[in-house]
Amino acid sequence: MTDITRVPLQPIARGALPKLWIGIAALALAAGGIAWAAMPASVQVETIEAGQGLSPTRGDVALVNYKGTLADGTVFDEGEQAVFPLAEVIPGFTTALEQMQRGGKYKIQIPSELGYGDEKVGDIPAGSDLTFEVELLDFKSRAEIEQQQRIMQQLQQMQGAEQGPGGPPQP
Repeated sequence: MTDITRVPLQPIARGALPKLWIGIAALALAAGGIAWAAMPASVQVETIEAGQGLSPTRGDVALVNYKGTLADGTVFDEGEQAVFPLAEVIPGFTTALEQMQRGGKYKIQIPSELGYGDEKVGDIPAGSDLTFEVELLDFKSRAEIEQQQRIMQQLQQMQGAEQGPGGPPQP
């Protein structure tokens, strides 16, 4: 037979258990605070008027009405029926457009890290957070746009052939 060494367990002192739980809670709060501070900046999208249907993807081209302002309210850019390939705009604008739906109106806030960062661009000072009011009118994939361009070219070629080599007929 083998002998098992027995170690008697000491009882927990009165009041030690609440102190242990307070210590665990304090550690969890401290870890959460550190994690919160280390989180990367993110784009905030507020829906003013909901759209319908699918959202564009990074490979799509969007047609939008927009107005961009700085933190002090200065308008730095605006446009109507502007065409934006999602892959070719600032990262924060791409992220925001991917969350929108056709026909919707949105207010987006882009931190400088996802905008122009530490670069001065036009009237936008370095390190500026950007605010946009955006209406997503429509979006199409690049393949759809290229197909439409081919059709337009074919129509133009057909019209040129109908007019003949001398140009349009004279009255």
